Order: sequence, then C-alpha cells, then structure tokens
Amino acid sequence: MSENPVQTRTLLESPFQVQSVLPVTPPKGTNGDWYRYIITQGGNSDNAITGTRSGNLTEIHSQLAEMVERLNERLGKIEAKKKTR
Repeated sequence: MSENPVQTRTLLESPFQVQSVLPVTPPKGTNGDWYRYIITQGGNSDNAITGTRSGNLTEIHSQLAEMVERLNERLGKIEAKKKTR
C-alpha cells in the first residue's frame, strides 16, 4: 500500500480531538459509571483512538482533554523535527 504524501501531510497537520464520550455497560465484575470514548485526528474516523474509562463524566472529560493536549503537543514536536531536517 503506497502513501499519498498530500493525505499524510494533511493528517499530520490536523489536531486530535474528542469525537465522542458515551456511557457503556460496566465490564463484568465492576460497577460504577463507565464511558467509551473516541479520539480522532482531524475528525477522521479511520485514524481513531478508542477506549473506556470509569468515573464521573466531568472527570472523564478532564482526563480526555489532558490526553488530547499531550497528543497534540507530541504532534507539534514531530512536525518541528521534520522542519529542521
């Protein structure tokens, strides 16, 4: 499979964002509130990070905001390295 340089560049220039946070049934043997989240890059569902977390919705949103911030900082560092080459 060959990569399209324009598509790759566009994806790398797109920030990560929380696409959705939805309640889910707790895993067997657990209780409390559980949520399934999807983080996408540039809204592209083909490039998604999914997972589940337990806690209240406010905590989950805070944790996901921190995660997205770190991902975007990391993306910025990768882009900066490429420009210095």
